[in-house]
Amino acid sequence: MAARPDTNVERVQLGVRLEKRMVQVLKGLAEFNDETLGQLLEKIVLHSFEPMPGEEGEWSASPHGKRALTAIADLKRVYGMEYEVHATRAFAPEGESAEP
Repeated sequence: MAARPDTNVERVQLGVRLEKRMVQVLKGLAEFNDETLGQLLEKIVLHSFEPMPGEEGEWSASPHGKRALTAIADLKRVYGMEYEVHATRAFAPEGESAEP
């Protein structure tokens, strides 16, 4: 269901920790899209909640068009975000180093 222009929302301040290069890419993408980081994150989350028809549980819709995807690839290269979508499974727990 699409939101009406008069949909009331209450936004809250959220303290989260994210991987530094990912944050740099997100901030760059928000700037590219001429939106705030919060607006970008809301869009990403809402799209991640919508399954692709016939692919429920496997795929979700992307809010990014071809131009934005090209910008994302460039930003990832610039900021050294060289990991893929499932990399978080291998991220060291908070406060622990990934180094041996």
